[in-house]
Amino acid sequence: MQYARHGAWVVAPHGPCDMDSVPPLAEALSAAAEAHPHVVLDASGITFADSSLLNLLILTHRTGALTVAAPGPQLRRLLEITGAGAVLRVRAGVEEAAAPQR
Repeated sequence: MQYARHGAWVVAPHGPCDMDSVPPLAEALSAAAEAHPHVVLDASGITFADSSLLNLLILTHRTGALTVAAPGPQLRRLLEITGAGAVLRVRAGVEEAAAPQR
């Protein structure tokens, strides 16, 4: 699912995000980053994440303003142990993530 919220474009995947399932998300984030200055990944529906998602998030972050919203415990841990959480903008929920950046 994708939708606009407070001027940001929100991409909300559901299910696992691994090597086999990440290509459609990569297409969605790429298109969103090309068309919108601020993209939010609503991670609340992600049930599993591996380095494939982590790589995608870093690549998307490099192309524009990406915020990761509502990561679950497994994704939060992945961001923490890899140090990616210090590079990526991570927020508790979509409302906070979609708020205008200052």
